[in-house]
Amino acid sequence: MSHIRFNLIIITFLLSSAGYAHAFCDDTDSFLDKACQRVTDTWTQGDSDLYIPFHTYHLRFNYTQEKLDSYRENAWGIGYGRSHYDESGNLDSLYGMTFLDSHSKLQYVAGYSHQWMWGQQQAWHAGLGYAAFLTARSNYVHYVPIPGIVPVASVNYDKVSINAAYIPGFTKNNGNVMLFWSTVGF
Repeated sequence: MSHIRFNLIIITFLLSSAGYAHAFCDDTDSFLDKACQRVTDTWTQGDSDLYIPFHTYHLRFNYTQEKLDSYRENAWGIGYGRSHYDESGNLDSLYGMTFLDSHSKLQYVAGYSHQWMWGQQQAWHAGLGYAAFLTARSNYVHYVPIPGIVPVASVNYDKVSINAAYIPGFTKNNGNVMLFWSTVGF
């Protein structure tokens, strides 16, 4: 089975299984049950979103010029998600997207994000939060999905947003990257 088919199956499973999470959620105050219900609400009550990854920025302090010259920073891709504003006005999202990584190879990401929002939902508003996800890349265990959690931020106008995630790095020429994407609700 090709790595593309394998990862599409993983992303499809993650997104579709969210719709059936209510069968596993108990009605208790436990952290896991609340998280399960939040995912279920996002999938069943949320709006559809088109994801458009468009840029990665490698923080210059962490990379040699030779590495920077070899990297692609236009991360063109596409994705689909569901988003839901909770009773406090904060945004929960489930998503799957694919885009070109720094080596011009496909990268896949599927996950959940939560952002605390400020401003009016139908006008300008901004958010800060986190994304928990599975990603698969050619240069990390040849497309075996690996988990992650990163900080995210967004600037939004009604159903259109510009988003950013910071991918930390702990060694020279690795990590310390900003990923930018747009979402358009429909």
